[in-house]
Amino acid sequence: MAVIEHALLPVCAGSEAAFEAAARAARPLIEASPGFISIEIRRPTETGQAYLLLVKWRSVEDHRDGFRQSDRYQQWRALLHPFYDPMPEVSYFGDAL
Repeated sequence: MAVIEHALLPVCAGSEAAFEAAARAARPLIEASPGFISIEIRRPTETGQAYLLLVKWRSVEDHRDGFRQSDRYQQWRALLHPFYDPMPEVSYFGDAL
């Protein structure tokens, strides 16, 4: 069973282009993580909306106990977290119906 990590990323207004460049730079950090399957970051369709992050992992533990405890996550955080206000909340979802 794979799980989907879901987060809405509230990027500060005016920093969208810089965030997108940082997200492209950060992508290899998460892709190199054990248990990683895929990632999508979707642009909002209207100004002021949050970006949508969907990451498929082999398990919640691969994200929470693997990636989040790694040096790669510290680099990911340094690249992306300065753009968020407030910090996003992460949810996990299991198998499709």
